[in-house]
Amino acid sequence: MEVAPAANEPLIMALPKGRILGEALPLLARAGLVPEPAFADEDARQLRFATNIAHLTLIRVRSFDVATFVAFGAAQLGIAGNDVLMEFNYAELYAPLDLGIGRCRLAVAEPEAMVKDDDPSRWSHVRVATKYPEITRRHFAARGVQAECVKLNGALELAPSLGLCGRIVDLVSSGATLRANGLVEVERIAEVSSRLVVNRTALKTRPAEIAGWIERLRAAVDGA
Repeated sequence: MEVAPAANEPLIMALPKGRILGEALPLLARAGLVPEPAFADEDARQLRFATNIAHLTLIRVRSFDVATFVAFGAAQLGIAGNDVLMEFNYAELYAPLDLGIGRCRLAVAEPEAMVKDDDPSRWSHVRVATKYPEITRRHFAARGVQAECVKLNGALELAPSLGLCGRIVDLVSSGATLRANGLVEVERIAEVSSRLVVNRTALKTRPAEIAGWIERLRAAVDGA
């Protein structure tokens, strides 16, 4: 059941740990939002933080969990990559704003030794290691390809060399990690960037507050 906080309770914004967080903080600062000093300590056991805005607090969670916290109303706002939104496809989420940060792409990669004799247009069945099984299945099904997905949460690049799967589907930025592991990008699935996500119920019950933050962040993006 979705959490329904009272209108006088603080708004909660869920932020993802890792690289996106580093890009998000300057954007939030331009929008007038600054977390308490303890937020800068990534090793802190504390997960909920006050800000300079009395009625808004931050939580710091795994990137995949941002969508879940916001969709179920535990947080009213969040920042999540559209890869996460595509994977979970929560009806309760509204993504009104592309923040223009965390840019990368979701792609299929395979060992360099396979590329010369391989033609992706002729695939009928693929076995793929990925943490995005839903996106992967939908992508290949649209081409009439059956995708057998092996769910991994990390170290995907090891899967081909250890014989787990011939190919992987993962986020690619510079491509350096692929090259270091003898892999080559052979097909692009989607461009990825981070979005502001909003709980739809919160938008209806606290429209002025939520709309205010959408506009503050829109102005911060436009002024970047």
